Amino acid sequence: MPAEHPLNEVGFLTVAEVATVMRVSKMTIYRLVHSGQLPAIRVGRSFRVPEQAVHDYLSHYHGLTS
Repeated sequence: MPAEHPLNEVGFLTVAEVATVMRVSKMTIYRLVHSGQLPAIRVGRSFRVPEQAVHDYLSHYHGLTS
């Protein structure tokens, strides 16, 4: 089970920032969020993705391709 972090230590990224890090389109990130593959929270009309969720997603799928 992943370690819990106090909220003041949790970093969030915008969909655009996640897309830049992953070198994909924003639409791809929205699809991942809506499908439940990438956890995110809704803030107003936009989404914020925890940095750890991006790291976990990339680690998981990197392991499948190696």
